[in-house]
Amino acid sequence: MPLFGNTFSPKKTPPRKSASLSNLHNLDRSTREVELGLDYGTPTMNLAGQSLKFENGQWIAGISGGVDRREAQRLRRRNQQLEEENNLLRLKVDILLDMLSETTAESHLMEKELDELKSVSRRRK
Repeated sequence: MPLFGNTFSPKKTPPRKSASLSNLHNLDRSTREVELGLDYGTPTMNLAGQSLKFENGQWIAGISGGVDRREAQRLRRRNQQLEEENNLLRLKVDILLDMLSETTAESHLMEKELDELKSVSRRRK
């Protein structure tokens, strides 16, 4: 027995048993969801007193609190009308700008022709 020798020798760990004693890992997904309660339903949240829920990849406003469905539908229709009106007005502005640029170009051409005619008439005198 050494005086300052290596007296610490840990015991070897026994081999592990199976990873899980439960057979739930062998079940299919739907059975597991029923057994473990993994069906949470649709996610919902409350922002500024308005309830929102996540359905089909979009957040949808609920009836509680904020605007009811009829009001939301009316607002959507009004928004659509305003967007169409805005698009029409943008088109009109574009047409007016095209007309203005065409008139300006014609005006510059007429001024140039007038200047040329004036210079020709001065040479004759």
